[in-house]
Amino acid sequence: MDYNLRLLGEANRIVIGAMLNFRQYSTFLLITPLMLHLVGCSGLDIKTPEPEKKPVSAFTGKPQGTPIEELFGKKNKAGSLPVNALLWRAALDIASFVPLDDVDTFGGSIVTEWYVPEGQPNRRLKLAVFVVGLELRSDAIQVRAYVQTRDGNTWTNAGRDADLGRKLEDLILTRARELRAAATSETSN
Repeated sequence: MDYNLRLLGEANRIVIGAMLNFRQYSTFLLITPLMLHLVGCSGLDIKTPEPEKKPVSAFTGKPQGTPIEELFGKKNKAGSLPVNALLWRAALDIASFVPLDDVDTFGGSIVTEWYVPEGQPNRRLKLAVFVVGLELRSDAIQVRAYVQTRDGNTWTNAGRDADLGRKLEDLILTRARELRAAATSETSN
């Protein structure tokens, strides 16, 4: 019996040792891949994705809007303006007498700051110029002249000055034709 107890004790120690070895072994098997995974990932330089950058206006530094072609599902050629370049240049030339607030080359819009004309201290103007076409035509340019009048210390909206808008459209078209004529004469010489 003593021998059987000794054998039983020896078997218990072997079973307990095997169980401890199994525990250690299973812990090792579970922890080792986890540690290898963490160590492997620690060397990666993971950065969060940056949002898509829109073109920035060279004049104002503000992000620009959606190009006109994208609104209608058309894609413009790489590097080309989505609006008529002559009208765009002429619109910038004509509108430059007023400080510019927002210039969107790809959207074809120019918005000025409020401007008080000389000799009219109780009236101020804000221009919105839109180049909406690819051809040098009168319907490819739109100018909206917003007017405010002074009542004491406050400015109140007086609507739009359609006549001034049409005059500015005509000036822009004339300037665009001058630019085209100058470019044509340079290439023919």
